[in-house]
Amino acid sequence: MAPEVQITFRGMESSPSADAQVRHKVEELQQFSDRISACRVTLETGHRHHRQGNVYNVRVDLAVPGGQIVVNREPGEDHAHEDLHVAIRDAFDAARRRLQDHMKRLDGVRKQHAPPQSEQ
Repeated sequence: MAPEVQITFRGMESSPSADAQVRHKVEELQQFSDRISACRVTLETGHRHHRQGNVYNVRVDLAVPGGQIVVNREPGEDHAHEDLHVAIRDAFDAARRRLQDHMKRLDGVRKQHAPPQSEQ
């Protein structure tokens, strides 16, 4: 079942290409877990006093069993996030990693450490 996807643009005009990219990234996340029930994405421009172009902030909220996954990619000094599509990509990459970790915890999969070696 496809999750409900809500996309909000703040401080900027809505963009059909950004909307399509977000929806595609949500579909990709579903490959890692089909138990995502909702996804809220906020795309926001940073303050306009940067020396160079605007920097974008992307927030992804995923509703999953056992909790919620929140990724808030604040750009800081990363000028790569002057491109909205790069900021979206980076936020969803982080969301994928957190989703994978969350699903492993839910499924009870733990990292297996080698047993301590006894000295002989």
